[in-house]
Amino acid sequence: MSADSIELARSLYQSGVVAFENGKYREAVESLERASAIIARNTRFGGEVQIWLATAYEAADRNQDAIDLCEQLKRHPDIETSTQAKRLQYIWKAPKLNRPKEWLTEIPDMGAASSNNKTKFVTNTNSSNTPEKVKEKEYVDLNQVNTKDNRFIWVALIGVALALSYLLWLNFNA
Repeated sequence: MSADSIELARSLYQSGVVAFENGKYREAVESLERASAIIARNTRFGGEVQIWLATAYEAADRNQDAIDLCEQLKRHPDIETSTQAKRLQYIWKAPKLNRPKEWLTEIPDMGAASSNNKTKFVTNTNSSNTPEKVKEKEYVDLNQVNTKDNRFIWVALIGVALALSYLLWLNFNA
């Protein structure tokens, strides 16, 4: 394997990782597949590329491809790669739990959105489930609020003053 092909593989690997971290999963899969095809798969770097590729498969909804790749990677010569593959496969093969829809936040695939596309992603900043409801400020009538002094603040201030004076007395008598 030439130095040029290793550099190309590293470049494709880096662009795949960046695409994955930016939510462009299809682009990440393409870059990582190309990097995986160039490098020797039984090396530590080859295992790292393939682990990222399996993760990108899973993120791109290619679950079976991710599980199949992890099945191959469980026999990888690098111990760390084989351990990661076993853990990932265990997680991905686990039964899916039914969760209420309001517990989930859908993250769009940024690879599908292009700069020419006029699609806007809007987030709901309102804390209620219905965005149509606008919370109005409630005004409190101050005549109904109990503003009678309960003397707690004075007791607390006297306690703090006594504690400080005792500490000062100890400091000067020591």
